[in-house]
Amino acid sequence: MFRFASPLFLCLLLAVALVLFLKFRKKTGHPIKVSSLEGVDLVSPSFMVKLSRVVPLLKTAALILLILALARPQWGDKKINVTTEGVNIILALDLSESMRALDFKKDKQIVTRLEAVKTVVREFIMKREGDRIGMVVFGSNAFTQLPLTRDYNTIAFILDRLMIGAAGPKTAIGDAIGISLKRLEDIKSKSNIIILLTDGKSNSGELSWEDATRIAVQRRVKIYTIGVGTKGEAPFLVDGLFGKRYVYQQVDVDLDALKTIAHQTSGSFFEAQDIKSLEQIYEMINNLERTKVDVEKWVEYKELYAGLLVTGLLFFLLYIVLSNTRFLRIP
Repeated sequence: MFRFASPLFLCLLLAVALVLFLKFRKKTGHPIKVSSLEGVDLVSPSFMVKLSRVVPLLKTAALILLILALARPQWGDKKINVTTEGVNIILALDLSESMRALDFKKDKQIVTRLEAVKTVVREFIMKREGDRIGMVVFGSNAFTQLPLTRDYNTIAFILDRLMIGAAGPKTAIGDAIGISLKRLEDIKSKSNIIILLTDGKSNSGELSWEDATRIAVQRRVKIYTIGVGTKGEAPFLVDGLFGKRYVYQQVDVDLDALKTIAHQTSGSFFEAQDIKSLEQIYEMINNLERTKVDVEKWVEYKELYAGLLVTGLLFFLLYIVLSNTRFLRIP
């Protein structure tokens, strides 16, 4: 966060600009009458003549730097101190091979389902304030990518580096819920929710989604489920004999299971077939899951004027030395 502590001093820059404008408009110097200018244009100015033109600029630069120093530029870091509990949120994200399907558009470009999800989830994370957010990823297996934390920049950093297939090609929805429930035990909170996003059908893992849902109900954990992608066949980019090519493959998302999970845990089920609907879903969840949190903010500023002040004084000193020695002007 950048600011000027005394911005009124910046008005002096207008005065400097006005003086420079009037100076350049005013005709200076005394003309010398000569019989002819023939051949003068063939004489190239020396290095010192060229350098002499820079000397007056040192004074102007010094003045500008000193004015900026008077305005006291500062750079600050925002601090947040949470004095009461917020919401514990686990983001359970599907990284199975079906997330490679190219049926989403981002900025008029076709992207994979995972890339579309990353964009929307990142915006959701940055809108939260005071809540703890963790991340669980799943494919054939499920594991904790990030425990509950309020370091939203770290969450976004980890999110950007998620890769399809990192947890295996299949879909273990039950294990994803189970690991998410385990993470919610780490830090107690009055409100615990899981946002489960998948485009597949549970076909892997040790824990069935039915058993995992029953445990969530017992622990009063609310689960929002999101089924992503178009129904039926979806395009995939695969390596062929003559290079990459598009093929259509059947994708199967178990909407009934997702509806049941959400209903039994008092959550909500959503279906997203494009990035706009996905944005609306996360915005809706963001508005639904709000708790009153006492948050104290302050900004710790670091003064930056010293560097400008020293540089400005050096420029002015250099101007005085040069204009009174090597580049002394005699009227």
